[in-house]
Amino acid sequence: MDPVQELHDAPLAPLTTFRLGGPAARLVMARTDDEVIAAVREADGSGTPLLIVGGGSNLVIGDGGFDGTALRIATQGFRLDGTKLELAAGEVWTDAVARTVEAGLAGIECLAGIPGSAGATPIQNVGAYGQEVSSTITEVDAYDRRTGERVTLTDADCAFSYRHSRFKEDPHRYVVLRVRFELEDAGGLSAPIKYPETARALGVEAGERVSAAVARETVLALRAGKGMVLDPEDHDTWSAGSFFTNPILDEAQFAAFLARVHATLGPDTAPPAFPAGEGLTKTSAAWLIDRAGFTKGYGEGPARISTKHTLALTNRGRATTEDLLALAREVVAGVHDAFGVTLVNEPVTVNCAL
Repeated sequence: MDPVQELHDAPLAPLTTFRLGGPAARLVMARTDDEVIAAVREADGSGTPLLIVGGGSNLVIGDGGFDGTALRIATQGFRLDGTKLELAAGEVWTDAVARTVEAGLAGIECLAGIPGSAGATPIQNVGAYGQEVSSTITEVDAYDRRTGERVTLTDADCAFSYRHSRFKEDPHRYVVLRVRFELEDAGGLSAPIKYPETARALGVEAGERVSAAVARETVLALRAGKGMVLDPEDHDTWSAGSFFTNPILDEAQFAAFLARVHATLGPDTAPPAFPAGEGLTKTSAAWLIDRAGFTKGYGEGPARISTKHTLALTNRGRATTEDLLALAREVVAGVHDAFGVTLVNEPVTVNCAL
């Protein structure tokens, strides 16, 4: 087996989809679960700060870089047994989705095109176009930094909620090693289509099934139209995808929000509103950003809103992380001033903050 690759003063920007951030004091590349665990134990044992890097699609790294060990998880492993799927944390997510669709299985086909690694999906409870990984994940193998042991967490143990999980709640405790899913054999058909935009694009009603391959291709086309499929030549994809999560408001918050909308945009304006649990309503971050005056392509500097989608902040090729954060702060302040709602960033910030 090849020795573990180790670099010093290593650039981190090329390992992120934003292509931003300073170097790491030390970068270790781990290709097996044992190498991952060994690297984590070494860092923890010496008190060295540790940054886990998978596909880099959800990281905003400060211009000063990271004064510690960055661990790049490059493990491989795709195992399909009937409808049961096991992925190593380092597997490329969008490739894994394609392989499950080729096998005629349903459950993650609408999560096609999402950049990043399989190990990141349970952390963020990745979701799009009516699907979330929490609906198919059965178990997550992880290294527990608190106990120093390898553990298996059930889906219930993961405490999944909207773009959240036990892993995100306690970000320094677990390092994801493997993720297991239970998919569905529907004879090559997709799971029931839930998302209105997807249903419209497919020409079906919500709840209907279509070919899983067609569902995947349709989602890829929808994502590409919003700059959400990685393309090195397209600066609209030099992003972390959706930069802000959709706000979830309680009854009082939603009533206050609705009053602000009517005062600002007129009494006939109806903002997007979706049930999000008892007494909770989810609205659209993209709608808020656009109506607050931050339209597609907004910005004059090297960091701007995508020309394809208001929810994506982008690096136009020569931005710094501080350029990006300044734009994010401007958007957050503008939305709050207009509607009284505070947007929350979805990507993880490292050695920087909004």
